[in-house]
Amino acid sequence: MTASPELGTPQLASPDLLRSVFRQHAAGVAVITAQGERPVGFTATSLTSVAAEPPLISFGVGTSSSSWPVIARADHIGVHVLGEHQQELAATFARSGADRFAPPTDWRTGPEGVPLLDGVLAWLVCRVVARVPAADHRLVIAEAVVGDPAGAGRPLVYHQGRFNGLRD
Repeated sequence: MTASPELGTPQLASPDLLRSVFRQHAAGVAVITAQGERPVGFTATSLTSVAAEPPLISFGVGTSSSSWPVIARADHIGVHVLGEHQQELAATFARSGADRFAPPTDWRTGPEGVPLLDGVLAWLVCRVVARVPAADHRLVIAEAVVGDPAGAGRPLVYHQGRFNGLRD
């Protein structure tokens, strides 16, 4: 088999290649939260629907993340789908060392004690069913327990290293 010219020049797999390829992949933006001694959370673009029956989701989290020790022990987590009006919230939860739950972040304690962010497009509280090792990350699989899909607005997406809204 020969490479066609429109496919470009293949490169050997590397971390830089993976990052370059995934900059081309537009992904929805979510914030994952959990309650420990204090609430924790982080911005995730790895959120995936796994199965409808039972209703399972997954996301990846780095084991060096400040949220990982709480996520590693949490029975329940919150999943928040962000709207395009929440770019600053996404940046806050992505920023290392930020006090993510301080004002202006609006949140409340939800079912199972999970921190729930206000003003999101949709949210779920999920029961963690597995944490699968994947290099320096863990793939967390969780079953949806309760949620609300009724937020208003359009989704926030991550593309080319930036948070963006959808274009018409």
